[in-house]
Amino acid sequence: MSLTKKQKQVFDYISEYVDENGYSPTQVEIKEHFGFKSLGSVQDYVRYLKNAGFLENDPNSVRGLTPVDPNSSTAQAIEIPLHGSVAAGNPIEAMEGDQTIEVPVAMVGKGTHYALTVSGESMIEDGIFDGDIIIVKESRTAVNGQTVVATINNEATVKRYYKKSKAIELHPANSSMSPIVVNGSDVDGGDFQIRGILVGLYRSY
Repeated sequence: MSLTKKQKQVFDYISEYVDENGYSPTQVEIKEHFGFKSLGSVQDYVRYLKNAGFLENDPNSVRGLTPVDPNSSTAQAIEIPLHGSVAAGNPIEAMEGDQTIEVPVAMVGKGTHYALTVSGESMIEDGIFDGDIIIVKESRTAVNGQTVVATINNEATVKRYYKKSKAIELHPANSSMSPIVVNGSDVDGGDFQIRGILVGLYRSY
């Protein structure tokens, strides 16, 4: 697993701040330290570091960031199911398979988790690339803006979830691609289902 230079600088700042103060910096303090224009930039870095297994984040605390070393030899691992592929693009195949994969315990919390291999490039702006393995917490519900695994007519895709008044939109994190729109009748009829929420990303070289 690797970080860009800037991602590592953000991670190192959070780690050093925790070492010095005993608690993490707020997102406002991170923004001011690096001179970011908005809190959205901080949230993007936090989201990537969390998905990559470098941070734990308590959303109920303004100082809820906890650095994690996913490559630590002392890190405990847990085995979870590794199903088939999920499309970061148009939906491809239903989730299936009976393999397992070991991931750091820090990447999973309460609940049931599984892993999927990503196929496609529609989530690259969120740091999710073709061939990556994503860690998913089973859930049938989501809130707007969360990255979900969903099935449409039993074909799986990974996208950002947004519920509108008459439809559900699944947004790619790739500015060259368009959202998938699921109308209300497909949702009510059961053709669309949320299958889980993205909680981590596992990449090996």
